[in-house]
Amino acid sequence: MPAVAQQGYPQRPITVVIGFPPGGSVDAVGRAVVESLGKKLDATTVVENAGGASGAIGVQKVVNAAPDGYTLVFGSSSEFVATRFLNPAQKYDAQRDLVPIGYVGAIPLVLVASQQSGVRTLDQFVAVARARPGQLSYGTSGIGSMLHFSGELVKKQAGLSITHIPYRGAGNIGSDLAGGAIEFAFLGPGAARPFIDAGRIVPIAVTSAQRISLLPDVPALGEHPALKGYNLVAWYALMAPKGLPADVQARLRKALAEALREGAVRDKLERIGVVVGRGDEDLPGLMRKDAAEYKRIVEFAGMKD
Repeated sequence: MPAVAQQGYPQRPITVVIGFPPGGSVDAVGRAVVESLGKKLDATTVVENAGGASGAIGVQKVVNAAPDGYTLVFGSSSEFVATRFLNPAQKYDAQRDLVPIGYVGAIPLVLVASQQSGVRTLDQFVAVARARPGQLSYGTSGIGSMLHFSGELVKKQAGLSITHIPYRGAGNIGSDLAGGAIEFAFLGPGAARPFIDAGRIVPIAVTSAQRISLLPDVPALGEHPALKGYNLVAWYALMAPKGLPADVQARLRKALAEALREGAVRDKLERIGVVVGRGDEDLPGLMRKDAAEYKRIVEFAGMKD
């Protein structure tokens, strides 16, 4: 059925689904954007956390929703691109089943260590992991999450054997790491920073090609010879069900662009560690490019959901 233009959109509250529990980077970035989006639309926006399957449960819910502009999904490159390569049961393909509203930004992740591990530097991390194959663990927000892909790419490039511990969202990883339940983890800078500042965990490296302004003294993983060229960041976007009327798409895109130009929103996102988008990103093209990269990582690591 062809999309039908709507008069006076929006006329009721808009639900934005986030496929992870509160406490992680996807939720933090999403809430910063959704609040301002509602103001630009002069509408009430409600965040609904629908965690599970590394964000895929939340996305599927929106794929199944009516394409009327009142159910949207905020997510990351993980659930929009990567998860379909590791979960044969996943029914959706975001490139086919969703309409991109807009790219928000990207965020490098941080490899962090527990104080109990004794690891303080990137050199020590690689040396200890090589000396104790299969004996160490790293936590992430779930199988197929960007945190998981970051860890598996480290293992792939450096030839390391470290056990993956998937959590249901990122909320408990920092406290478990601080308590010594796991030796290492990948976290968003915003989630890691309070634990780092309190001296409870140790920042080892960031996953971007260069160091980041939020943690200028922390090296990039690619600075280690065994990880030369390493670069993997999570990007974030707002999407809607396929079939959304063109006028509603235009209204949402305009509101999102206005929100991302707002100084308070940009400051909030940058404090979390987000490199905010320019506004001219080719989101469909980015999704196609990343799909090829994630497929290679999944095949190499034998990742399965």
